[in-house]
Amino acid sequence: MKEVIRQWLGTSGAVFGASGRTRLTLLYSFAAIAILVAAINAINVISAEEDGRSLLEPAIWEGSSWLSLVAFLWIPWMAWRWAPPSARPRWKLLLHGPAALAFSVAHVGGFDLLRILIYRLAGARYGLHSFAGQLQFEMRKDVLGYALIVGLFALVDHLLRRPEGAPSEPSTFDIRDGAKLIRVKMEAILAVTSAGNYVEFILADGRRILMRAPLRHVEQELAPRGFVRTHRSWLVNANKVTSLKPEGSGDYTVELGGQSVPLSRRFPGALAKLRAS
Repeated sequence: MKEVIRQWLGTSGAVFGASGRTRLTLLYSFAAIAILVAAINAINVISAEEDGRSLLEPAIWEGSSWLSLVAFLWIPWMAWRWAPPSARPRWKLLLHGPAALAFSVAHVGGFDLLRILIYRLAGARYGLHSFAGQLQFEMRKDVLGYALIVGLFALVDHLLRRPEGAPSEPSTFDIRDGAKLIRVKMEAILAVTSAGNYVEFILADGRRILMRAPLRHVEQELAPRGFVRTHRSWLVNANKVTSLKPEGSGDYTVELGGQSVPLSRRFPGALAKLRAS
């Protein structure tokens, strides 16, 4: 369970590949959100001072809202990891509806609990009349904020991708299994197949190396480097395909030297990509 959570959050080396783009997306996005929201909260506190009110309560309200929002940023992050804008099948994007609701409930519940605690420590009482009413008031802002946060994740991830035609370092991929790391050249990877909770990298020299990670996470890293999903359990290196053999009913066998991989008729886009490569 811990391994699954780490992979979803993007903190496991197994899902980074050589670029570490996922980790940078996480760090840059969280930092930008924390700074931007803190600036907005500070402006709200300053506005309260200009209205002649005490700064203490607005500072508590805005500070608790900021802490709660930052604490629950993992909700939109996990939803974006599971269902980015390019997600296939498209129905996965429906996940963002309940995720946005969960984010709003967590944010409001979090800052209410913080305020109740702070007020009690100060010997006062926080005047929370109706959580449902407060949630209804905050939800529109939180849903808009959720959409902007997910959009920021996608934007940062896009900006961190290497531009086409840019000079590149020798292309390698880090295959990790716990503390063990094996760095291989991209051209040495023929295919990747799902093996339970692991994926198996099939290399040109005959080696087969296991890594603990979902195939979909590995696909996110390898798709920009020329790998194509040909089957629910297979990725192939399009640059290493030597032939395509029809098997009837729209299915094919992909030959990569001495390695044969299935190409399902359920992946027509893969057939088009391999024919064009």
